Amino acid sequence: MSEVCLRLAGEEVALLPERALFWPRTRTLVAADLHWGKAATFRAAGIPVPEGSTHDDLTRLDSALVRTGAERLIVLGDLFHARAGRIATRTLAELREWRRGCEVEMLLIRGNHDRHAGDPPDDLRINCLNAPAFVPPFVLRHQPATSNEGYTLAGHLHPGLALAGPALQVERLPCFLLGPEVAILPAFGSFTGLSLLSPAPGDRAFVIAGDEVLALG
Repeated sequence: MSEVCLRLAGEEVALLPERALFWPRTRTLVAADLHWGKAATFRAAGIPVPEGSTHDDLTRLDSALVRTGAERLIVLGDLFHARAGRIATRTLAELREWRRGCEVEMLLIRGNHDRHAGDPPDDLRINCLNAPAFVPPFVLRHQPATSNEGYTLAGHLHPGLALAGPALQVERLPCFLLGPEVAILPAFGSFTGLSLLSPAPGDRAFVIAGDEVLALG
């Protein structure tokens, strides 16, 4: 695994290939847009999609938690995709089994999908807050917005970049997009899609290519 370490708002952080940000001083892992139960929601609507995305995402989440030694996990919105996914028996059973073996503190900053899906069941032990939440020097929210209270960490946009290779092939890769006042994290969920963005002047972009995080420009 190859990560990128840098400073945001005076704090050392690491951008992880697992599609999350680690804040070492507070032993906090920050991820956005898990969209648990999205595949189950599609199947409930009669749309045939492969199973296994929740298991794969939990495996990747465990990898990041163990590798960093994080003691707290903050989710920047859209923990569940929709109410149908939230109540899907198989999805909930998998999440409950995972949570029984995961002792980290969990905090959800509610996003737009969370308002429709509802808060997670109590036995998942996830504290829920409306945005913005303040953990100085950071402002935590789902939808990106600047704040006078600190540097914003957000998700929502599922940012990605299209990169052309030497054989003219185009790769679409998830990315971290770090601006002067707001950082947009990639969607953690593997079944979420990408929104191709163009970095603005002053932005720093870091793409995730397999097990590596690579700085662009």
